[in-house]
Amino acid sequence: MTLEFTSRNCWEVYAAPKELKAMQALADRYIDFLSRCKTERETIAYVKERLQKAGYDESMKGGKVMRDLHGKSLFIARRGKAPLARGLRFIGAHADTPRLDLKQRPMQEQAGVGQAKTHYYGGIRKYQWLARPLAIHGVIVRQDGKSIAVSLGEGPGEPVFTIADLLPHLAKDQAEQPLAKVFDAERLNLIVAHRPLGKAGGGKKDTSGAAKEPIRAHIFKLLNDKYGVVEEDLYSAELQAVPAGPARYVGLDSALIGGYGQDDRICVFCALEALLDAQNIPEHTQCLVFWDKEEIGSEGSTGAKSRFFEYCIEDLIAAWEPKSRLSTVMLATKGISADVHAAIDPDWQELHEKLNAALIGHGPCFCKFTGSRGKYEANDAHPEYVAWLRGLLNRQGIPWQMAELGKVDGGGGGTVAMHLAAYGMDIIDCGPPVLSMHSPFELAGVADLYATTLAFGAFLRA
Repeated sequence: MTLEFTSRNCWEVYAAPKELKAMQALADRYIDFLSRCKTERETIAYVKERLQKAGYDESMKGGKVMRDLHGKSLFIARRGKAPLARGLRFIGAHADTPRLDLKQRPMQEQAGVGQAKTHYYGGIRKYQWLARPLAIHGVIVRQDGKSIAVSLGEGPGEPVFTIADLLPHLAKDQAEQPLAKVFDAERLNLIVAHRPLGKAGGGKKDTSGAAKEPIRAHIFKLLNDKYGVVEEDLYSAELQAVPAGPARYVGLDSALIGGYGQDDRICVFCALEALLDAQNIPEHTQCLVFWDKEEIGSEGSTGAKSRFFEYCIEDLIAAWEPKSRLSTVMLATKGISADVHAAIDPDWQELHEKLNAALIGHGPCFCKFTGSRGKYEANDAHPEYVAWLRGLLNRQGIPWQMAELGKVDGGGGGTVAMHLAAYGMDIIDCGPPVLSMHSPFELAGVADLYATTLAFGAFLRA
């Protein structure tokens, strides 16, 4: 061991042809996953499909278990050789991402344009969502209980949606306002139609009164023709406006991956790949949980603050080891809160404290504590656990780094770690570094994706 520590570039560590081939194959699968899964429901459906092929089911009697909650959160367990009382190897990540949710009564007509009103979800920078192609994903649930999947704007030649931006010629007053005030959330209205209902709209003229707003009426006719729904059905819908189009390789060397929702679907993908890659029965029971609602504080029944995880562990104990206690299992568990970390932005380096900042390409990043300023709302991992983890990765030659989120008074953020720490388990944040976090086009490193998957695999087998 050298006297001074320097993080290693993953491209230099994994330079052998066999490793580069495996790295490329993983990245190709990840780009397909990222392109297909743009909501938490789509993410959970993808994970369940792969788990089912690997022999997982919802019966707690078998050794490969999964259980979902409302199609938005998922519990996964693989039985190990050791009793549950010796603890789990646990990884938790989240499947939700910042976006624009359509309001429950969204459709309006203004100035010859049909629009859908939105309510942003999570920490977005509003201006990034203007004047770009958007798609609509989600579900509409009719009163008879039928759930209708919606995906508009992704197919070849399929029309997309957008939010109009103000032209610079008329933006003098806007340019003089503070960034926090200039972009009004109530102006984030999605353009969804322009042609009025009637002969020009492909149908008979509507004389019911809806033709007072013929473009709005045409929107509902089109939705009814395609999905068999009426306006009232939108009250029981969950529709999201997300960036349209697939994830892509970025750069002349294709060493970066650009796409929407990498915070935190990259950790979902890495954890799933690590779990499914293992062939032998593990020493400890392996457990993954993919939650919803992390981006708004882990609230709600499908967030990490709920009792879903706890209920699943109780059922697992009842099925596998009735004499064990929940408290014993939790206190012996070692966990990773799998979430991305902010990489140093090359154009905004002054916002980072460079001795304690993450570099893209240098592998998964441990974050001993999150929270903000004086470590408020943070889990602060114990040094004994940090030592165990770094020893684990060092012995297997897996690059890693450690960082905190920006300068002390520069802001901050939270993860699910503090909610898991409440059980007394050892827990720390760990995930790949990302550029442009929370934007509609985040950037992650191909090599970081590979190293993080290896790190999660080593942890699950430890």
